[in-house]
Amino acid sequence: MVGNHVADLVARYGESSGAVPEALTAYIKQRHGYDYSHHGRAGNPSTDFVPDDIVDRFCLLGPVEAHRERLEQLRELGVNQFALYAMHDAREATIDAYGDHVVPVLG
Repeated sequence: MVGNHVADLVARYGESSGAVPEALTAYIKQRHGYDYSHHGRAGNPSTDFVPDDIVDRFCLLGPVEAHRERLEQLRELGVNQFALYAMHDAREATIDAYGDHVVPVLG
């Protein structure tokens, strides 16, 4: 996940600034001791570090259709940019899927 990036934002803007949702500020408080050497890898022994509610709220997982549906929901809320996380075991397949099946549909 993005614990270090979120921690940097909290350090810059403050925990109660509203710049970072409370769900993420609570999450980063627990990141101490997380072993980033396994980050983004299948079989990561620290998957319990990231609770399911954080994954559900801040990540897109599943088949292409699920990604397109969620990105469309986010667009309806006013989101006009997203970042593709490509630091995991299936990065080429993920980038190919977005290039072939997500970006062309969402335009």
